[in-house]
Amino acid sequence: MPQDPAERRVVVTGPPRRARRASGYYRPRTEIDEQTTLGHTYVRSLMRTQLRAALTVVAVLVLLVGPLPLLFAAMPDARRPEWAVLGFGLYAPLVLLARWYVRRAEHNERDFVRLVEDRVEDRATDRATDRAEDR
Repeated sequence: MPQDPAERRVVVTGPPRRARRASGYYRPRTEIDEQTTLGHTYVRSLMRTQLRAALTVVAVLVLLVGPLPLLFAAMPDARRPEWAVLGFGLYAPLVLLARWYVRRAEHNERDFVRLVEDRVEDRATDRATDRAEDR
């Protein structure tokens, strides 16, 4: 029985599989998981950037809060509006400083994850998002 060319069988397969990467492919995540010297360097780099952000916050706090006792001592006893200085002059900068620190820490972690996962394609969109958030 000859087969009709119109009745060809179709082979259904699963979704196309990704090609395996060569065994020599460089993966930062494996460097970190295996705790090699390079992986240790990656983690130290993240810790260093987070420490830099934290030390910046501490320095600004010292500059904001440090002179307050001198300011209060220099004021006469009759007119000591400590609550006004603390409430209006210190609260808003502290909130802005905390907001800056959280955004900086998240940015550092995002950069680290991008480095570890070796994602290059989203860098331009992430930079545009960061610029929009900074405005």
